[in-house]
Amino acid sequence: MARGELRIYLGAAPGVGKTYTMLEEAHRRAERGTDVVVAFVETHGRRHTEAMVGDLEVLPRTELRYRGAGFTEMDLDAVLARKPELAVVDEFAHTNVPGARNAKRWQDVRELLDAGISVLTTVNVQHLESLNDVVAQITGAQQRETVPDAVVRAAEQVELVDMTPEALRRRMAHGNIYRPEKIDAALGNYFRTGNLTALRELALLWLADKVEDQLDKYRADHKIDATWETRERVVVALTGGPEGDTLIRRAARIAARTKGADLMAVHVARNDGLAGADPATLARQRVLVESLGGSYHQVVGSDVPRALLDFARAVNATQIVLGASSRGRFAQLFSAGVGVTTTALSGSIDVHLVTHELAGQGRRARRSGAALSRGRRVAGFLTVLLGFPVLTGLLAIGRGLSLTNDILLFLAAVVGVALIGGLWPALLAAVGSSLLLNWFFTPPVGRFTIAEGENLLALGIFVVVALAVSWVVDTAARTTRQAAEAGADAQTLSAVAGSVLRGERPLMALLERLRETFTLDSVTLLDQGVVVAEVGQPVCTRPAEADAEVKGDDDITMLLKGRPLEASDRRIVEAFAAQATLALRQERLTAEAATAKPLAEADRMRTALLAAVSHDLRTPLASAKASVASLRSADVHFDDEDRAALLETADESLDRLTRLVTNLLDMSRLQAGALGVAPIDIGADEIVPHALDDLGPAGHDVRLHIPDDLPDLRADPGLLERVIVNLTANALRHSPPGRPPVITASTLGGLVEIRVVDHGPGIPEDRRDDVFLPFQRLGDRDNHTGVGLGLALSRGLTEAMGGTLTPDETAGGGLTMIISLPAADPS
Repeated sequence: MARGELRIYLGAAPGVGKTYTMLEEAHRRAERGTDVVVAFVETHGRRHTEAMVGDLEVLPRTELRYRGAGFTEMDLDAVLARKPELAVVDEFAHTNVPGARNAKRWQDVRELLDAGISVLTTVNVQHLESLNDVVAQITGAQQRETVPDAVVRAAEQVELVDMTPEALRRRMAHGNIYRPEKIDAALGNYFRTGNLTALRELALLWLADKVEDQLDKYRADHKIDATWETRERVVVALTGGPEGDTLIRRAARIAARTKGADLMAVHVARNDGLAGADPATLARQRVLVESLGGSYHQVVGSDVPRALLDFARAVNATQIVLGASSRGRFAQLFSAGVGVTTTALSGSIDVHLVTHELAGQGRRARRSGAALSRGRRVAGFLTVLLGFPVLTGLLAIGRGLSLTNDILLFLAAVVGVALIGGLWPALLAAVGSSLLLNWFFTPPVGRFTIAEGENLLALGIFVVVALAVSWVVDTAARTTRQAAEAGADAQTLSAVAGSVLRGERPLMALLERLRETFTLDSVTLLDQGVVVAEVGQPVCTRPAEADAEVKGDDDITMLLKGRPLEASDRRIVEAFAAQATLALRQERLTAEAATAKPLAEADRMRTALLAAVSHDLRTPLASAKASVASLRSADVHFDDEDRAALLETADESLDRLTRLVTNLLDMSRLQAGALGVAPIDIGADEIVPHALDDLGPAGHDVRLHIPDDLPDLRADPGLLERVIVNLTANALRHSPPGRPPVITASTLGGLVEIRVVDHGPGIPEDRRDDVFLPFQRLGDRDNHTGVGLGLALSRGLTEAMGGTLTPDETAGGGLTMIISLPAADPS
């Protein structure tokens, strides 16, 4: 069964005509023979919208009860049963009433699409998740109903219903949007011209991104590599040299000439050696690019011009900014250079060669620094200047060695100098030693001539070997230093990978980084042959379609499309695949934990509720039923006294049951934030006595200490009375005989504190917060009385009135409950 298609009408603000336009399209489809039903349309009393519904089939809504009120929602089951070709569903971001099958209407729409039903719907830009905070900052109104951007972007069509701010305000003034009593407030607040202009721009920019995604997909599907100049995209190439700052600023000025142009900086890292750009310079230039509103990218390639152009074409760049060559004219005779080659191969992409201070000055490629330290080089030169004359003198005095042995000793000395000071001291040693051998030890002695051909050959081999050994030693030292720098770069890349894995979507970020680094068309991750993540276009889902296949583990496979992998790249990609496997597992574990936690919490609460309520519901019900059943029995005759006793038992049981149900309902209202609070200024000396009266005879034993000059406090009298009743009843239950609870009151700053003090066993300090958890009865001597809601409810009621309820230790043993509420305003 084919999946239905989704068409969304996007508006910048309420009243632009989204629903009206949606209904117009529904009528057009119906006239063409499409089976259309109106699943849900909210007209908000707008007569033109109501008239546009016309003769379209309207499905009845389902009725739901919530908090004692009735609500209507779209009847999802009725739409699925009716199974039209097209359903009209208004207000895509709407939150359904609790009790509906799905929490959000967009989830209802997803079920319709999965069932093969196409949907027309509407949404405002302020309901998009990514723009919700921006809209709140602009308008000052926080929108609580949102829809994920990805859900809207996945729609086959998104159509902007646009209207100028002036036209929308005129529509508002004519009463076509809100009722007359709301018009002035709306025009002066949310519907100000500046607000509407900003919202309109947000909608246009967001939709432009959506259109760009569609264009990229079309180009990928049709294998279009040529640049389409739909939007200016300026790519600036960075070598890691100091000229990069000039190039970035120049590229930023080029991008700024066109509204909405993109600025991207790219560095091509060579994959054929250890030498590279200065990481510190690139890091600083990345900060500069991002501060100018651009983005930084890095790709790998041995052919810099081709790698740069591959990246530019992949992002549909229109212009490339390069620095003029820093090489000298002599070097340019042997190689055209990156700038000239890029220009020749760029095709329709414009290339800007920007001059800079280093252009044409013959700047050498960046070296990783001298192979050896300065101290070692100085030691090498000193060894040549001091050691070689000494060696010459010793050999001249001895005169017992042949020329061959003399050459070998000097060669050993040259190797030693190379090990100590590197290339340049060794070159000096090789030249100097050849001259010394010629003058002092090669016949004719004392002259720079050589009489025998063998001696000439020996000296020639000596010079070649000395130079070769010097070069090898210096290259080895330089390579060692470069390897150390490469290791440091690897640590930096590891830190970057760690930051990716710690992000919100580590897996997708990792795959995107891999695709970008190696200039791939797409990267797909398969788990046992099933696609679990993908980036780029076109996506390959089978190994036969991919240009490269890399295993993450026995089940996870990564498919790469775009170009075959070089052997030097495969090791790095395998590391990416391993990290992607870990990221996939981490995301799954996180999702499972997030799903399991509320379920475990709900199960714990449900178990506690059943365990606590099962006894306390049955006991009063059983007592009341037994009393009523006895009174109704015709087999037994009760006198007036017995009848009164049975009625009293039934009355007390029903009162107990009422208190239990009331506490449960109030607790649910607190958790749902639906408890009504009406605070007034009232004195504690008025509230506390009423609370004690509610406790019956037991309340008469409680001692009161309330100062006459205590200021009034601000609270809801009914709620505060219930808090005091619960706390006092709890204190009475734990107080020893002869030591009843005490209620005192005092002021502290701008607060009035009411203390309910008992001298019972108390509660350990590390368990005090546990007494406020629902269904807890810590320390109750009678653990079969109540369901453990009293203290939890008391804290919730106190906090609902803007106060706090905290436990403290009673001096001499026991527990003191402190109710802190704001004092009344003396004015």
